[in-house]
Amino acid sequence: MIQTLSIKNYALIEDLEIDFSNGLTIITGETGAGKSILLGALGLIMGERADLKKFYDQNEKCIIEGHFKIDRYNLKPFFAEHELDYDDELVVRREITPSGKSRAFVNDTPVTLDILKTLSGALIDLHQQFDTLDIHEVSFQLKMLDALAGNHALLETYSQTFRQYQKNQRRLEALVQQHEASMKEMDFLQFQLDEFEEIQLEDGEQETLEEELDQLNNAEDIKKALSGAFMQVSEHETAIVSQLKDVQRNLSQVEGYNSELKVMNEKLENLTLEIEDLGNSFGDLGDKIEYDPERIQEVETRLNKIYRLQKKHQVNTIAELLEIQEKLQFKFEDLEGLDSEIGQLDDLVGQQEGELGEIAAKLAEARRAVAPGFEQKIMNLLAELSMASSQLKIDIQESDELLPTGKDHVKYLFSANKGGRLNEIKTVASGGEISRLTLVTKSLVASSIPLPTLIFDEIDSGVSGDVALKMGNILRKLSNEHQVVVITHSPQVASKANAHYFVYKEESAEKTYTRVKLLEETERIHTLAVMLSQNPPSDAALENAKGLLATAN
Repeated sequence: MIQTLSIKNYALIEDLEIDFSNGLTIITGETGAGKSILLGALGLIMGERADLKKFYDQNEKCIIEGHFKIDRYNLKPFFAEHELDYDDELVVRREITPSGKSRAFVNDTPVTLDILKTLSGALIDLHQQFDTLDIHEVSFQLKMLDALAGNHALLETYSQTFRQYQKNQRRLEALVQQHEASMKEMDFLQFQLDEFEEIQLEDGEQETLEEELDQLNNAEDIKKALSGAFMQVSEHETAIVSQLKDVQRNLSQVEGYNSELKVMNEKLENLTLEIEDLGNSFGDLGDKIEYDPERIQEVETRLNKIYRLQKKHQVNTIAELLEIQEKLQFKFEDLEGLDSEIGQLDDLVGQQEGELGEIAAKLAEARRAVAPGFEQKIMNLLAELSMASSQLKIDIQESDELLPTGKDHVKYLFSANKGGRLNEIKTVASGGEISRLTLVTKSLVASSIPLPTLIFDEIDSGVSGDVALKMGNILRKLSNEHQVVVITHSPQVASKANAHYFVYKEESAEKTYTRVKLLEETERIHTLAVMLSQNPPSDAALENAKGLLATAN
């Protein structure tokens, strides 16, 4: 609900502030006095583009500020989503500099115009003749029908399930596409894994094989060196072991005369045994080493397979190859797991389809139950507003697929003339007819739907007398449920106001100003009388004005 609108430096307004009634606020004034200026200013805090030509002073910035009470509109999730501070008292401000730079603020936090439009759209429902009104919109038509049918709880359950259903359906489609695309990848992964399976790599074997190949390729040289070493250490006439033993024998003959000599001879004995053992090892190893062409071929073949696999995967060690094999195996198993996940998700989507179908059937039943009565009430009220020949039909067609609001396609079909062909409202209704149809439908659902502040501009265009009076009654009744602001030329409508503002021009020597005044009772009588007749008004008009006010409540 809008509480205050402050306007600075816009069109003919230098500095102006309006306080709005909780009920029905009426704005009247002479043609050209500036009533449309108020709507233009309001449009700026609704995110509309600014026209720099409409600045009162081209050297100063324009500031439009609205104060709202928003505790009824369940806007906390919106504020949280956009990281805005929430308070039941909301301040929306729009600033436009003479250079055209525009800034918007919500509770002093800068926001984009898109955010401003979305927020203000939840707070202000602005109706101007010949604009696209929400009565045109199929979504709003359905919203009204659901409000009357009491479908709020069912719709909430349906909406939550439908969001999950769509999410799971998108996931399922993505998995199916991924599975189809992965089939070729799985074939290639299997081919790579088969190569690893065939070669049966063992960590460290490359170094062992390379060492063995070096030994096999140099077997004769190794054998010759070992044989020579064995002879020199153990078998030659002057073998090292024989010479050491001779030394040992000689020392044994004299070791009894010197204790240090005995110790040294024992060390020599141990050394001789070690060298003798080493010589035997040379001989044993030399006996084992043989040149083996077949084994060389086997080792080379094995190493070549390893080298090719390393080159293919651009690595240098078996450890790296084994790591790649493990990753390929994990990836292959992940892709294999898609079949299971697809099956489970497909079952879940099917289950959710069934649940949604059941809820959609209940929604459809409730809508069809209230539609005839709603149609009749609309036509009855339209008849009171000089549209007795009008016809309205709520067309409900079941869809083959699940929709965000069930399975129903809902359209309001309308004809202003008896026997006329029913068609969609936007194609057959005039501006005045749409205005009255909007007023009637919203008045009927006022207690069932959280409508924002309703602002009507020239909704009474083309009507007068008793019809205008009835329209005023409907507006007054609507204002019992919602804040309503009406710009009107009709005294009958104006008489129903909780607060009546008069827009007028004031001229100085240099400039013309738009002023707005909240009328007291005597001023209201005079203003209504002028609207009924002329200025100055006749005595009869003054009496009629008093009569209108007397019956206003």
